[in-house]
Amino acid sequence: MEKLIIRSHAEFEEHVGLQLGVSSYMTVTQEQINKFADATFDYQWIHVDAERAKTEGAFGSTIAHGYLTLSLLPYMWDEIIQVENIKMLVNYGIDEFRFNQPVLVNSRIRTRVVLRSVSNLRGITKIQLNVYMEIEGNKKPAFEGITTFLYHFI
Repeated sequence: MEKLIIRSHAEFEEHVGLQLGVSSYMTVTQEQINKFADATFDYQWIHVDAERAKTEGAFGSTIAHGYLTLSLLPYMWDEIIQVENIKMLVNYGIDEFRFNQPVLVNSRIRTRVVLRSVSNLRGITKIQLNVYMEIEGNKKPAFEGITTFLYHFI
């Protein structure tokens, strides 16, 4: 998959309303889920206890933390786009996020991104993206929402 290359504010403006791309699929493993639980101290059994999740859980297996799936967004965004001529990128905000579908362990997920808007904040490029994390074989996305990044171009 070829990355979209953006070199300026004006180039972002050319893509408003368009899909910027789709990341490749990645598999969410139990090891990732366990490490996320360790990092966040969120050891809820539906995430980390495979046997209990299999027998007592609603999904037949453990599921990824919603915030784990959200935390993968920068990695997947980097697969979609290469922004050049910047001195800094700032994660500025997340809005209207909905976790629609659980991500079962060993599911394959990817992110689809549409450029919602671009604005100039005193020389800083503010972009808002509609993001959708898709689960392979599922019509309903794991999540959808709006993310905002600030790009400080050189």
